[in-house]
Amino acid sequence: MDRKLTLKLDKEVIEKAKEYASRNKKSLSRIIESYLQSLTSDDPRDNSEEIKISPFVKELSQPTAIPEDFDYKKELGNHYSKKHQ
Repeated sequence: MDRKLTLKLDKEVIEKAKEYASRNKKSLSRIIESYLQSLTSDDPRDNSEEIKISPFVKELSQPTAIPEDFDYKKELGNHYSKKHQ
């Protein structure tokens, strides 16, 4: 059941939010409702339809195999020496 809610917000925030809603073809009410749902939800999967993960972020989350004998200090030193040549 939908009900009316009145909020008092900064004018600039409202304008930016309206522009964001327009660019994303969503109503400001729907965006705020989704945000409040995500804050109050016990299960983060409830709002999975609203969450879109970019391909770049997905790529970063892929597991990588690091050799057991990897010396990060040596590699960092090599990086800095190349950087400051």
